Amino acid sequence: MKPLKVGLVQQNCIKNPTENIEKSFQRIYQAAAQGAKLVVLPELHSSHYFCQTEDIANFDLAERIPGETTRRFSELAKELGIVLVISLFEKRAAGLYHNTAVVLEKDGSIAGTYRKMHIPDDPGYHEKFYFTQGDLGFNPINTSVGKLGILICWDQWYPEAARMMALAGAEIIIYPTAIGYDPRDEVVEQQRQLSAWMTVQQGHAIANGLPIISVNRVGFEADPSQATPGIDFWGNSFVAGPQGEILGQASAKEEELLSVDIDLNQSEKVRQIWPFFRDRRIDQYQELLKRFRD
Repeated sequence: MKPLKVGLVQQNCIKNPTENIEKSFQRIYQAAAQGAKLVVLPELHSSHYFCQTEDIANFDLAERIPGETTRRFSELAKELGIVLVISLFEKRAAGLYHNTAVVLEKDGSIAGTYRKMHIPDDPGYHEKFYFTQGDLGFNPINTSVGKLGILICWDQWYPEAARMMALAGAEIIIYPTAIGYDPRDEVVEQQRQLSAWMTVQQGHAIANGLPIISVNRVGFEADPSQATPGIDFWGNSFVAGPQGEILGQASAKEEELLSVDIDLNQSEKVRQIWPFFRDRRIDQYQELLKRFRD
């Protein structure tokens, strides 16, 4: 099996969806020209990160799936013959919305969707106001480039999510992401957070013996309410191999296209020397189903 070339589109985002999508298109064309067969965009890439405030006007950003945005990206995937992972604010029904990733096959069809399962509610990240918890489970999506385990941002911190995808046969775990610094934090604290973010995902790669792709947005976005000083999205999109090794990493400040080759054969080799799945004590994990062990 030849290495799979993937393109990670690290971009900043503004309020104008048309301009954001045009920018994404340019990077996707560039990725395809470089030979990418799989291209991934960051979380909620069509708009600014509206979850900094609780404002019902932002529900107007939500859209149907399938809809106009999926149509445009589907046509592009078909034109370029690539698998494309996009991220949308989904309007499922009146008053029912999700943070949803859509996987588009190289023929332009929708290969599958994933609705974000873990929804944060922190200062500057008021996602529970907008998004209902996902209900599609942890199920990899079959594509022409392999079985893709799609998770989204806050899902990154949960080993259970990555494990469930791996147990269901995912060959790659993919995290569209929107995460950054609070500008009020000291530099040393900002670096601790970035290091933790990368380390936990590398740990998922190691524990499950498979590569992970994490695609973040980049750049500063002000808080429209001025309740906080905004978010400085820290970029650093990266790909890690099945032993946690960094195969490629983008910058902290710049928009860029990161192209990386992934050897999908390496996962089996690693699992042969580190047979974590073989040695799991599935007869002893019942307590994991409790919120806490008192």
